[in-house]
Parts: sequence; structure tokens; C-alpha cells
Amino acid sequence: MSRAIGAAEALLEAFGMDTSSEATKRTPERMVSAYQELLTPRTFDLTTFPNDEDYDELLIQRDIAFVSLCEHHALPFTGKATVGYLPGARIVGLSKLARVVEMFSRRPQVQERLTKQITTWLDDRLSPRGVGVVMRAEHTCMTLRGVQAPGTTTLTSSLRGALLSDERTRAEFFSLGGAAR
Repeated sequence: MSRAIGAAEALLEAFGMDTSSEATKRTPERMVSAYQELLTPRTFDLTTFPNDEDYDELLIQRDIAFVSLCEHHALPFTGKATVGYLPGARIVGLSKLARVVEMFSRRPQVQERLTKQITTWLDDRLSPRGVGVVMRAEHTCMTLRGVQAPGTTTLTSSLRGALLSDERTRAEFFSLGGAAR
């Protein structure tokens, strides 16, 4: 941790920031703590239950808030995820869908990979009949620098199983998930 704090202090000073005043002397430490928080997901156990009711319709969670860090610029991107699946033999504890989004977003990332990682992980562990993820995010590397296009969002999707192969199921997922909004 002390190495990271020293590096943060050197970076800030290289940009002309005085890190010796009362207001800024702990800024390098706070900066490191903020990045550590951004890059550390909470651990969890995937809780699943038998699908005793033979539930065979879509289960969708919308508006799962996430924060990630652009691996190209080390700036945050924030957004909302929609995660859905067609259960097989097991169903997942509802809070776990948000935990999976957090697990993959809390690392240097690109949105396209993030979307696929969530889909693949759920597909591998749940063996559902289908799974889909849609992510909408605002990237500060686009809104604060470069093109400076505030309010611009990026939308990505990843589908497996029936959500990919069955046109009606795919349409239902996108309709119920609100991907067009």
C-alpha cells in the first residue's frame, strides 16, 4: 500500500499539485483507497436452489448499477445492467445476479468483455436454458476528455442458449429488459 501511495503522490506532484498542505497531504492515500475500492469486488458464494416449481419463463433483473474502470484510461465508467435467464434445473438467489455484475466490473475492464464475462459465468454455473446480459454505460474517458460528449452511453449485449437462438425469446428478453430505453 505504501508503494501505491508514494506513486500516487509522485503522479499528483508531477502534475503540479501541492501535496503538503493540510487539505491535500492525505490526497494520495485517499486516491489509492478510492482505486482499491473500485478494483475490489466483495466475495460471495453463488447460492442456487432446485427449480422445484419447474419455472420455465424468463427471470430478469433490471437496473443493476455498476462502476468499472476503463483499462485504457484508468477512468471510471458507470451504468446499469440487465441480467436475465431461462432457468434449467436450478434457480439462483436473486441478490447473486447483482453480485456477479459487481465481481466482473470491479477490475480494469472494457464494456464488451464485461458483458460477455457475466453471461459466460452465469451460463457455466447455472446451466440455464438461456441467459442474456445488456449493459448501458457512460464512459468518462469519452465524456470528460477526448471527444467530450457528455450523456453519451454505450450499449452492449451478450446472449446464450434460447435467448440467442429463439427469436421470440430474444425479443421478449429485450422487451421486458427495457434495452431500448
